[in-house]
Amino acid sequence: MQPTATVLVYSDDSNTREQVRLATGRRPAADVPQVEFVECATPAAVLTELGKGGIDVCVLDGEAVPMGGMGVCRQIKDEIFECPPVLVLIARPQDAWLATWSRAEAAVTHPVDPVEFAATLASLLRRKALQGT
Repeated sequence: MQPTATVLVYSDDSNTREQVRLATGRRPAADVPQVEFVECATPAAVLTELGKGGIDVCVLDGEAVPMGGMGVCRQIKDEIFECPPVLVLIARPQDAWLATWSRAEAAVTHPVDPVEFAATLASLLRRKALQGT
């Protein structure tokens, strides 16, 4: 198992980024690596960080401004070779179909439920580890 996993968190709201960090803790589950965060407040920053490589999972805020996380997700799935798995924060459970449209691997509702969020993030990290990338 690698020593750390890098999680990119995109939201224009610093409180949302903090909720994600707090819900994750140092490690979302015992069988996944410790997590380091890369925080982005703009879509351009997301593209820049993904272009550098080394991101294991992206967490994107569906309500971010000026571009929501679902739009960013759709864009990076089209533009980033071997795009990492994406977890989208959605405002309502009914928006899950939009997360599917964006090609996100998972979606959880916002405000973040720490138990649900950590379990979902851990499953994406496990899937990434199984792919060996």
